[in-house]
Amino acid sequence: MNQQSTLIYELKGLKKIYNNETVLNIRRLQFHRGTIYGIVGPIGSGKTTLLNLMSGHDKESDGLLKYDMNQFKTNWLGKTLSSPEIQLFNSEKINNNAKVSNLLSSNKIDNVSKYFNNSSLKLIQNKNIKNLSKGEVAYLNMILAVNSDPRVLLIDDYAINFDKNMELDFRKKLILMNKNLGTTILLSAPNDQNLKFISSVLIYLDNGHISKIRSGVEKTSKKYTKSSNDKKSVKSKRFNSKKRTNR
Repeated sequence: MNQQSTLIYELKGLKKIYNNETVLNIRRLQFHRGTIYGIVGPIGSGKTTLLNLMSGHDKESDGLLKYDMNQFKTNWLGKTLSSPEIQLFNSEKINNNAKVSNLLSSNKIDNVSKYFNNSSLKLIQNKNIKNLSKGEVAYLNMILAVNSDPRVLLIDDYAINFDKNMELDFRKKLILMNKNLGTTILLSAPNDQNLKFISSVLIYLDNGHISKIRSGVEKTSKKYTKSSNDKKSVKSKRFNSKKRTNR
């Protein structure tokens, strides 16, 4: 399997412009199958915009974005049609009018009680989502994420409202998902405090541009080569899932 066949995303000259302001400008970036990536940057750096584009929930203003060697399809209005293989989890995607218990049930999540085994979380199950705090919504979002089964999983604002034990619990579940299913995972956060312990590759954004790319937990398995554009491109490990090949 050559390097090209391991690519799941390829970005070239990618731009997103809102109200005549360029909020994202990436010259060249590649993502490989079965790898966990961390997208790091402060508010306004372009993290959420990048994930929205890569999930197919938004369309680029210019440049090329390929998923699995092809660009996203569009409808007759030019709106991007997202792939069911890709799932993006953030607070904006949750139906605020739903009840927590109904949402969990509709997503066929088993053993719900294990996520609500302390007194501070038990009451969440009986609440409407619109009445939850930001931290509670983030927690609910992660429950949905780790119980999903996409080919590509994208999580915005990973663990920013979690304590150490919560983050560690979900980190283990994400690593297991990646290992057993070969899921490609992209996580974003304002800093690398948690991402550096789970991500194989860390991509730092600043004002819509890539400022640097660094290896994460699997430092010895990554190689970096200079490119003519962003000066760094990532070659990640080849991943063959035992349960699913070529995912």
